Amino acid sequence: MVWARGGSVRGSDIKKKKKTPVRPSHNPGEPRKPASTSQSVSFIFKPQKAQVTKGDRMRKSLSYISLVLLCCSSWITHAEVFTSIGQMTDLLYTEKELVQSLREYIKAEETKLASVKSWANKLDALTRVSTTDPEGYLAHPVNAYKLMKRLNTEWNELESLVLQNPSDGFISNMSVHRQYFPDEEDETGAAKALMRLQDTYQLDSEAFSKGKLPGMQSDAFLTVDDCFDMGKTAYNDADYYHAVLWMQQSLKQLDAGEEAATTKAEILDYLSYSVYQMGDLPRAIELTRRLVAIDPSHQRAGGNLRYFEKLLFKQLNELNQAYQPASEEPIQLGTYNRPKDHLPERETYEALCRGEGIKLTEAKRSRLFCRYQDGFRNPRLLLKPMKEEDEWDSPHIVRYLDVLSSEEIDKIKELAKPRLARATVRDPKTGVLTTAQYRVSKSAWLEGEDDPVIARVNQRIEDITGLTVDTAELLQVANYGVGGQYEPHYDFSRRDEPDAFKRLGTGNRVATFLNYMSDVTAGGATVFPDFGAAIWPRKGTAVFWYNLFKSGEGDYRTRHAACPVLVGSKWVSNKWIHERGQEFRRPCGLTEVD
Repeated sequence: MVWARGGSVRGSDIKKKKKTPVRPSHNPGEPRKPASTSQSVSFIFKPQKAQVTKGDRMRKSLSYISLVLLCCSSWITHAEVFTSIGQMTDLLYTEKELVQSLREYIKAEETKLASVKSWANKLDALTRVSTTDPEGYLAHPVNAYKLMKRLNTEWNELESLVLQNPSDGFISNMSVHRQYFPDEEDETGAAKALMRLQDTYQLDSEAFSKGKLPGMQSDAFLTVDDCFDMGKTAYNDADYYHAVLWMQQSLKQLDAGEEAATTKAEILDYLSYSVYQMGDLPRAIELTRRLVAIDPSHQRAGGNLRYFEKLLFKQLNELNQAYQPASEEPIQLGTYNRPKDHLPERETYEALCRGEGIKLTEAKRSRLFCRYQDGFRNPRLLLKPMKEEDEWDSPHIVRYLDVLSSEEIDKIKELAKPRLARATVRDPKTGVLTTAQYRVSKSAWLEGEDDPVIARVNQRIEDITGLTVDTAELLQVANYGVGGQYEPHYDFSRRDEPDAFKRLGTGNRVATFLNYMSDVTAGGATVFPDFGAAIWPRKGTAVFWYNLFKSGEGDYRTRHAACPVLVGSKWVSNKWIHERGQEFRRPCGLTEVD
């Protein structure tokens, strides 16, 4: 289910409407509106505008030197200055001015070099820490977001700085590595991932800003400018709910005295309009008044303030109510209701991800057992049967322990990493694989011929389940990055999508075998909203369930989801087993729901 968010009216359109407040535009080409595409820089070096000013000064100095030398040359040639000491003394003053211009040039170069050195020293310390344990470092979503932002924005700032003076070596390296850099879409995606985590796990913006996440001790933090950019990402997507939260956090940190390139007027401009969009007119008026007090000549604030006040008093008159000033309580998580979206079970799904609403009662728990499983007397499991634990009774979901060894997991990751690509879903109408916003991960498909480990794992799955894997899909390896998730879905094709697996020619997906190849510090559970179950990843274990009844009808209770990864890196591998070849291994039942 790929959905599209309702479009927002652009600033240029709003200007044409007489009785509408002027929305801060995200189009940098509109001169009267703040451009939300500008990027702030976390590391301390002069913003690009300041760098251009220094470059202009440098060029002016060089032009001045050239001009003076040209004039002196002409003067000496035609006036024969050497014949007059008096005239030669003038040259001494000229030389002094040249030296002063030269020193200004050197100072500009040194300032630029100092900025580059400062940036390099900070990045050197950062990369020493990050490359010691890359997955552990990127397990923190703030670190992952800032990596996206750093490579997409801040390295470009450094490139602009270095380009002020020819530096072929650096530019050559930049050109070689740029193809691997994240782009604007990656940075935006990482920002939205933080917002997704914020919603799912009910974390306020300050928790992210200070790096305070469950199960994680870290010095990762977001600056005023980072929070402002987060707010603009939401704002540009007409997501005013998150725009308010992040603009408020940016304002809070700025009011606390944190230094930033972003001004208070810029924050209030976006915040006031976003609050208005959330329907809170009293607070929108209060924020706009603050903006007017800071910048009385602001191009939009005065008109917006008059509009907000007129609209509020009109509403109060219609309701016959007295004016109530805006709440003095700061805006925080819960101040406004999050807008509804396409997913009907959103609240249930997210509650399960947080470990809330799990319907594992004592009566149900008493029906769960553990046992040794020998795969129906399979010779390969007689001497070393699998440890099997019930996770749920109906539908029956079991977990197998010690399915994959650490060595096997490492090998599977090694094979998969070069092939990882954005995970896809099968279009129910065409059967073609395509990307979707509700599935955020990267995956790779591995064949038994790729390595003996894959062949061995496939055989082990067949031994444990008693189902043939000859008609199963390839082993799919998936890695969930920052905020990685797969929203509630079915593994099998429903009656309204009969052609979903037609191209495979192996029938529907009868069962799912899911290997957990990593532990996850926080988040990342597999949840079943229909009956309230949550299964947490444990490295080396696997869970198994049937998607179809014995009659071949789909078990709609098995709708499940992979919760967003809050802290950690989640690796899994799936084996989807199909109907063909199971006729004598799992005979058809007598009723529809057998």
